[in-house]
Amino acid sequence: MATTTSITTTYAGEFSNKIIAAALLSSPTIDRGGIEVKPNVRFKSVIKRVATDGILKDATCDFDATSTITLTEKILQPEEFQVNLQLCKKDFASDWLAVEQGYSAFKTLPKTFADFLVAHVAAKVAAKNETNIWEGVNANAGEFAGLTTLLAADASLPSANEVAGTTVTAANVITELGKIADAIPSALYTKDDLYIYVSQSIARSYVRALGGFGSSGLGANGTNSMGTQWYNNGSLSFDGIKLFVADGLASTKAIAAQKSNLYFGTGLISDLTEVKVIDMADIDGSQNVRVVMRMTAGVQYGFASDIVTYGITNSAN
Repeated sequence: MATTTSITTTYAGEFSNKIIAAALLSSPTIDRGGIEVKPNVRFKSVIKRVATDGILKDATCDFDATSTITLTEKILQPEEFQVNLQLCKKDFASDWLAVEQGYSAFKTLPKTFADFLVAHVAAKVAAKNETNIWEGVNANAGEFAGLTTLLAADASLPSANEVAGTTVTAANVITELGKIADAIPSALYTKDDLYIYVSQSIARSYVRALGGFGSSGLGANGTNSMGTQWYNNGSLSFDGIKLFVADGLASTKAIAAQKSNLYFGTGLISDLTEVKVIDMADIDGSQNVRVVMRMTAGVQYGFASDIVTYGITNSAN
């Protein structure tokens, strides 16, 4: 199916040299180090898991081989994705950008638009990738199975690690985050890379609750008696546990896990941001310009037993 180019223009006067698009999500889960990135995965990557029972025993005079070591594995298999767009340079002849095409019949794509398109395509892929990391469904085109999708189908996730979700507001966010914190296994609680990954919606409710002036029992003046002006996009924590705002998480979902237990796999990291613009004039004589991206991406986790879920219904238990 060909790319449809629709240009609405008044084309009268001077171009302002600025092109805008609707705001997109970035990919903070990768950009801000919220997940372990495994590059150079050509096909599959095996995540080895080691489990042992109580290995410390009472001493004897002899070597007494006891305990149990169990080796299992998880497979991280990135999927291939692509972006294929095609634009006709002729479509821009009646637009504000026409002067950038020059006066020859052999037109070029307007540089201002080409530069913008490269950045916009990369940003749109990053936004989709962020959503895929958390909420992707393998059966949907352009998606791989996200972490919440994988966890919802994992029979090894202990029921004690599942916290029922609800609509989170400033009035109940402290209680709901407390449920997540209480469900975290004691072996994880003091780990340096332990995070509660929350949606934007939950993070906003938490910031508002700490600003006071509400029914959450935090006092009229909020944190540092600064009211709703206390927060300046800094770090957040709850009960000593760092919060990570994952833009791709659905509004009523959260996950508590170690960063080192969550994996994003890809071939080359640069593939996620490299956009190629190919002028077809010298190839097939047409006035078309093609925009191409190719990449691989996928996620996996190590131990489901070391993850606490909130608002994620496990169909396997």
